[in-house]
Amino acid sequence: MTFVQIIDYKTRRYDDLSDLMDRYVAQSQGRRTVVHSLIGKDRDDADHYVDVVEFPSYEDAMRNSGLPETDKMFQEMMALCDGMPKFTNLDVVRDEQLNKHLVNRMFEDVIMNGNMAALEECVATNYIDHDASKVESTVIGRESLRSDVEGWRGGFDMTFEPMAQIAEGDFVTTVWKWHGKHTGQFMGAAPTGKTYEMSGTTTFRCENGEITEGWWHYNIGELQRQMGISGSPYES
Repeated sequence: MTFVQIIDYKTRRYDDLSDLMDRYVAQSQGRRTVVHSLIGKDRDDADHYVDVVEFPSYEDAMRNSGLPETDKMFQEMMALCDGMPKFTNLDVVRDEQLNKHLVNRMFEDVIMNGNMAALEECVATNYIDHDASKVESTVIGRESLRSDVEGWRGGFDMTFEPMAQIAEGDFVTTVWKWHGKHTGQFMGAAPTGKTYEMSGTTTFRCENGEITEGWWHYNIGELQRQMGISGSPYES
């Protein structure tokens, strides 16, 4: 179970404390068990700060606390704070990353299940699409994405298997593996009934609950080689 520690403190020497944290990160490299750290400054109290530190588990947090670098850092931190920091220990019981949820809905509901009503809910009307395999590599407009999805779904009974996913800020990157049974016309090739595989990555930028931009990277040449065809899949 993910474990989060919240450290609440006051300091008039934040720059010194930030330098201390940089040294601690460098000195404990390869031994720290922290996976995410965030520091917030109180807008109504310039000396008030809150650190949110995430660990894979409580046990990992305890191992981190036992590092000599952690103890040294805490002693130096105390000297920079106005009073004793307050610690709150939390077991995470619900963790929703809404941008990931939006992207996964795009893959599952729209691409895999062909729900075009969901596309309109997930994707902005002025969506910007980047795809190096296209003749026109950058296209603006949600309808171009709809056309692409319909083209691929018309040619294949396909699935996306997410291998890894990372969310940072407005961006969500998904590493995926694609499987498609060739059931319809695609790139001028008649359906063969054969199943093909391809891997790639997609990075979506999300704003205000919508996908506003996408970057697609995949080996279309490998798919063409498997199918025995050539040319661009997007040539008119």
